[in-house]
Amino acid sequence: MEKEYARRAPGQVRDAILKVLNEAPAPLSVMEICDRVSAVAGPIPRSSIQSYLSLNTPRLFAREARGIYRSSNPSNLSLPLPRSPEEPLRPPFRIGRATLFHAEALRWLDEQPARSVHAVVTDPPYGLHEYSPTQQKKLRERRGGVWRIPPSFDGHRRSPLPRFTTLTTEQLAELERFFHEWGRKLRPRLVPGAHVFVASSPLLSFIVAGALARAGLERRGEIIRLTTTMRGGDRPKAAHAEFPEVSVMPRSNWEPWLLFREPIEGRVQDNLRKWKAGALRRPRKDKPFGDVIPSAPTRRAERALAPHPSPKPQAFLRQVVRAALPLGEGTVLDPFAGSGSTLAAAEAVGYASVGLENDTEYFDLACDAIPKLARYAPTTTSRSRH
Repeated sequence: MEKEYARRAPGQVRDAILKVLNEAPAPLSVMEICDRVSAVAGPIPRSSIQSYLSLNTPRLFAREARGIYRSSNPSNLSLPLPRSPEEPLRPPFRIGRATLFHAEALRWLDEQPARSVHAVVTDPPYGLHEYSPTQQKKLRERRGGVWRIPPSFDGHRRSPLPRFTTLTTEQLAELERFFHEWGRKLRPRLVPGAHVFVASSPLLSFIVAGALARAGLERRGEIIRLTTTMRGGDRPKAAHAEFPEVSVMPRSNWEPWLLFREPIEGRVQDNLRKWKAGALRRPRKDKPFGDVIPSAPTRRAERALAPHPSPKPQAFLRQVVRAALPLGEGTVLDPFAGSGSTLAAAEAVGYASVGLENDTEYFDLACDAIPKLARYAPTTTSRSRH
């Protein structure tokens, strides 16, 4: 066996380990790696695989726990890229204090200076699969796929909703890996005390929260956006008449926004003085920022300005964005800009902001939508419909 191993091409064992870890939905033990590598490249001594793992950690491999490894290179992860690598990048779009880049989040973060971001407010593609090229093509052709195309209701055409109940175990593991990698890349760019607001789903928030906490961000609670959507509440498919008093799952009346913070330096007041971060801005001096915000589905007039599958209303976003910079100073980042609604909210409240959007169609949409959304006057009261 040793003689057979000696005749292997240089790097063959390393490449086989990378292939196995990249394709695995979760970190693997050394024994599991040995079994899978041997199936790919033929019999290999366990001692050789252990040596490769030790010598190439953390450059190529990350040790999750004793004897447990995963790939440490985000470029090796099987992440969906809506934009073809050969497709040319659009030039940055700038308006007021907002800048939108045509860029992929993980790669862009690699190139940014340390401690340059004071807050993050984002509604990411937290299913990942629904923003793959195949699923986006189905959505744009209104053929559904993983996207649920709700029927017209009360004379209005409803926005599509991703069916997160269709995600496989492997896709959920990919989701966890992506957000852990994103959190790991994001942290060095955050100033101490920077808050990170991440829109999620009741079905997936525990995965995203665990991944970000594992990356080292400090959990600071959860913002509840009270709003009734068309998600949930349905009777069994093709059995409505047979089970008229049954709902398969609850109708969603809320949306969780995970709240994390980069650990502060010293006391909060010291961190505020040095980094302008570490706390949340109050709506008024006599009123703390609360973790429950009454909202509503994005109104038809606002969706017309930004025809994205899942736009968040300005009435809600402006409250969150304003709270993100406790002294009103610094830069707000949205790494998954979509229609640019976070940047528009920052413009509306007078903050500097940076957004990233990888999908060319959504980037072009955002360039058109940001100035319109920034000027949009939402209704003064926004209530959840029950």
